[in-house]
Amino acid sequence: MRREDLADLTAFLAVAEARSFTRAAARLGTSQSALSHTVRRLEDRLGLRLLTRTTRSVAPTEAGERLLETLGPALDEIDAKLSALTELREKPAGLVRITTNLHAAESILWPAIDRLLPDYPDVQVEISIDQALTNIVADRFDAGVRLGEQVERDMIAVRIGPDVRMIVVASPAYLERNGVPETPHQLTEHACINIRLPTFGGLYAWEFEKDGRELNVRVAGRLTFNYLPMVLKACAAGYGLAFVLEDTARDYLADGRLVQVLDPWCPRFAGYHLYYPSRRQPTPAFALLVERLRYRERKPPTSHS
Repeated sequence: MRREDLADLTAFLAVAEARSFTRAAARLGTSQSALSHTVRRLEDRLGLRLLTRTTRSVAPTEAGERLLETLGPALDEIDAKLSALTELREKPAGLVRITTNLHAAESILWPAIDRLLPDYPDVQVEISIDQALTNIVADRFDAGVRLGEQVERDMIAVRIGPDVRMIVVASPAYLERNGVPETPHQLTEHACINIRLPTFGGLYAWEFEKDGRELNVRVAGRLTFNYLPMVLKACAAGYGLAFVLEDTARDYLADGRLVQVLDPWCPRFAGYHLYYPSRRQPTPAFALLVERLRYRERKPPTSHS
């Protein structure tokens, strides 16, 4: 294979995965016109149309799909082999790309990265903050972060944070005006601040559990956000009840701007996990970061009599 063939195949793969010349060009650091010329050169050499182009989208043809099925795993293996060469260095090196939500980035990823980078000057980390569930394979991320242990097939999950829980909070002024709900059923009688789910666009149903009994409640109110800090601000301003991660409300609870209700209905559940494809060989830099992120539960100190 000639070297220009490999470059052309890499260009085709980027466009086919991104379904866009514009996004692929940005990822590869080239111009859209240059990328289009490269793909056309490959098509001319093969005598096949690999991509169907419209004014709004780009999609692989049947021949393009067949090439994509072969090319993706092959180039991933080449990337892994090249990255593995960094084992010959004294210290790990290379780029690690992770997609995550804002809360995990601030509370878990950044503290670990801040401790790691000073000791490993050749390691680079890219954190992409996205509330939706990004396809880490298609977008060529090394890993993603999400709550709970539910990950896609062929993914490895590594726990990176403690158990968490969602709690119901409200301002003292709101509760004084409207009363305190005693059960989740009574939430339908209250103004609640909704959260818009980023992946499918629906409203999040508040999830409760008590004594093994699970209960989901769809609430209503005048305000809906897809950004948690705004939910907390609106709640503290007295616009209704909110359902939030406990640690995000810690400062509000500490200074009395918010109080918690329905505590017995809010159990803990599995916290953040890092997930990545099982078939991808981790690079030394990635393996180092995973090990630094791995959650180790603190054991209570042993008492001495």
